[in-house]
Amino acid sequence: MAIDRIAQQEGVVVHNRRCRATTATCRMAGREVVLAKPETFMNLSGVAVAALVGEFEVDPAQNLLVIYDELDLALGSFKIKERGSPAGHNGARSIIGALGTQEWLRLRIGVGPDLPSAAIAAGARRPGKDYLLSPMRKADLTVLDEVLDRVATATRRLLDQGAAVAMNEFNRRDRNVPAEE
Repeated sequence: MAIDRIAQQEGVVVHNRRCRATTATCRMAGREVVLAKPETFMNLSGVAVAALVGEFEVDPAQNLLVIYDELDLALGSFKIKERGSPAGHNGARSIIGALGTQEWLRLRIGVGPDLPSAAIAAGARRPGKDYLLSPMRKADLTVLDEVLDRVATATRRLLDQGAAVAMNEFNRRDRNVPAEE
């Protein structure tokens, strides 16, 4: 959904097939960008990502941004990270395994329910794959719609001004205030 939103805003359609992904090419922040949506299962997304990295001869640490859902972040939030472990996300684990490195930029979009801190302190379990594979409620889709616009803005900021600036702007605690374009 995030790639589709970015593509829509950039006036392209993600429909070309290459490297086990659908892709589109556009210019964002003065740079040539390939938008890609792996056609593999999430748990095997590293296959498509590694093939694209190889075909375009890019350094993942410098020129790869992976956008994915994150159950450990509440719906309506997102976080940018420069590197790190998969933290239980099988798609991230697949990409790390296929690339042989954790050094790639990621933008994690929260899809988890906002559990009260008392429930977490009492040991409430976060939902798993059944929750992720269930259709989203209309109210959640409304929240996600606004988040996707901020994700597109954050992606442009990453390309234009770099990870440090984007993380400083978008990883702040007050996520209810949209950043200005």
